[in-house]
Amino acid sequence: MKTNYLTLVIILCATFFMNAQEKQTSNTGIKLGYNLAAVSFDGETETGQRHSFHAGFYGESFLNEAVALQIEFLYSQQGYELEDNGGTFAQKLDYINLPLLLKIYPSKSFYIEAGPQVGYAISHKEEFDSSFGLFDTSQEFEPNNFDWGINFGGGFKTETGVSLGVRYHLGLGGVYDEGNPQNRVWQFSLGFDF
Repeated sequence: MKTNYLTLVIILCATFFMNAQEKQTSNTGIKLGYNLAAVSFDGETETGQRHSFHAGFYGESFLNEAVALQIEFLYSQQGYELEDNGGTFAQKLDYINLPLLLKIYPSKSFYIEAGPQVGYAISHKEEFDSSFGLFDTSQEFEPNNFDWGINFGGGFKTETGVSLGVRYHLGLGGVYDEGNPQNRVWQFSLGFDF
């Protein structure tokens, strides 16, 4: 049974590679977009989402007409928010992320991507907004400096080099040592080749 699945995957990949229409060129560009960030505790419960953004640079290098490697340098606002009747608690973590992605183009303008990512926390703050000025607090706790995980996504790219993509980051490194919280981030991006 496993052999049948493996054979099917190989046939599909070969079909995708043969359907690439024209030779792609390597390029660099800028990207920016919207983040929906949350944190998963022990892989079971997930927090509310922090609405934020990401921005940075990428370099895409084609290995053949349908396969490319892309490396990125991204500033990404992550963390989470929790709301209850007492107010809103927000964990604000800002990272410099370095994703390395394998991109497959089943057609000239559509791609799917997957690959590892490492990140470095450059700032962190936890805030509680009680809706009453007397009880607002701002306090900093030391997160782990390094984060790592896997990205999965896809998108569309025009002949002019404008791309629209969506990606999910599944964090595997603990944000803090206690409770093993891990980043979960949806990213919606707009990219522009130079």
